Amino acid sequence: MIEPHASAPSGSPPPGDGPGGPRGGAVRLPVRPGTGRFLVLAGVFVCAACGLVYELELVAFASYLIGDSVTQASVVLSVMVFAMGVGSLAAKRLRGFAAAAFGAVEAALALVGGGSAMVLYAVFAWTGDWGGLWAHAPRVLLVAFSLAIGLLIGAEVPLLMELIQRIRRQDAGGAVADLFAADYVGALVGGLAFPFLLLPFLGQLTGCLLTGTVNAVVGAALVLGLFRRDLSRRTRHLLLTANLAVIAVLGTAGVLVDDFERAARQAVYGADVRVAERTGAQEVVLVGGTGGRPAALYLDGELRAGGGEGRRYHQALVRPAMTGAHARVLIVGGGDGLAAREVLRYRGVRRVDVVALDARLVAMARRDPGLSALNGHAYGDPRVRVTTQEAFRKLRGVPAGTYDVVIADLPDPRDAAGTKLYSQEFYGLVRGVLTPGGRLVVHAGAAAGRGFWTVEATVRAAGLRAVPYAVREWGFVLAGREVRPRVGGGGVRVAGAGGGVPPSTLVHPRY
Repeated sequence: MIEPHASAPSGSPPPGDGPGGPRGGAVRLPVRPGTGRFLVLAGVFVCAACGLVYELELVAFASYLIGDSVTQASVVLSVMVFAMGVGSLAAKRLRGFAAAAFGAVEAALALVGGGSAMVLYAVFAWTGDWGGLWAHAPRVLLVAFSLAIGLLIGAEVPLLMELIQRIRRQDAGGAVADLFAADYVGALVGGLAFPFLLLPFLGQLTGCLLTGTVNAVVGAALVLGLFRRDLSRRTRHLLLTANLAVIAVLGTAGVLVDDFERAARQAVYGADVRVAERTGAQEVVLVGGTGGRPAALYLDGELRAGGGEGRRYHQALVRPAMTGAHARVLIVGGGDGLAAREVLRYRGVRRVDVVALDARLVAMARRDPGLSALNGHAYGDPRVRVTTQEAFRKLRGVPAGTYDVVIADLPDPRDAAGTKLYSQEFYGLVRGVLTPGGRLVVHAGAAAGRGFWTVEATVRAAGLRAVPYAVREWGFVLAGREVRPRVGGGGVRVAGAGGGVPPSTLVHPRY
């Protein structure tokens, strides 16, 4: 909490503190008060940018490795904001030693925030399969880091308010306005730097380590450079040693980060990881695929192709929808080419349009020998045309009644970007581009999950007749304008109405 200070007459000495004197003593600065005030506000700017990077890093980690980004982001941000309030209250007791306390807080924040991504990834990679109570360790640790970082960020504001008032006394409202202006602008810069600079050019781990290093350097420079006369010799030595140790730890981790990531990926995916790349949309990992070694594709940690399971998934997705007219097929998602591989097995297919958002994955599917072998070199078939654009934009430009089959080969709706492709608006657009007897098939997540029936209800709300079905643990929804279900001896069957879909078994052990 920030307590207001009474205005002081012009020329009165600023209040001070420190081990060497009582509160109210003047702070002796090595620069003019105006310059000192500017340096403190610059420090606020940098520390705020670093703090927001730590927040976004935790949210990104939760989305990549734990899933359900909306829930995880809500947990991280709410815990962090709560902890910031607690940290502000706790910092009231430290205002008598504001300079030393701020230096200690920044050293701790740099170490905890800068190393959080590496620690979380290590726990996920090496202990993620332990099971039992430890199965929730990544989530618990995520909350613990959110709490710790929030406490430290919250403690910054009262300490900085105390320091800036000691440099030059002004009314509380003006001091708060200056402080929060620098804080909010720094948060803007940090929020933009994370997705546009740190992630694409440095990666999550290196970017987080660099942020921690910058945080430690700026915090130490501000305290030891500007307020060194307000600290005892022992305090200066302790702060200098602590910050050098933090910078050394983060720097060493930065040197070893490539080896660490390689070892962590091998712990998660096995020893034969050949390609590991974060594209703009997801993390793509290719295992094997050369030298006669079996290939496998993982997207955001989930096996998408390789071995029998990957093939069974795409067979279960594609086969039911291909019963009936299928000359023109649209695949939404499926940039890996695996759904297109299954579609091309059917005679009568004249054109397959693939609309994928991840251009990098499409390029891999075309050129990578392991992945192109998995998808049967589908992108080399002249009937296949690939567009890398947002699906809504594509569907709005398609004439009505264009496609006999639409296949939504999408990941589980774990984040806001993916959820809109499971919306009533999306299914309404699909309904418009289907022929009268056309079919839509949607991957609806786990068959035992709540989302399975949510997808089915949403498809129905868009004016389509829907048949939910399950194959192993996967849930799907087949839909169309003229599709109605009936139950037969072999499982769920679909019958056409007025020239619709002829009978076909949807749930069968052979899948």
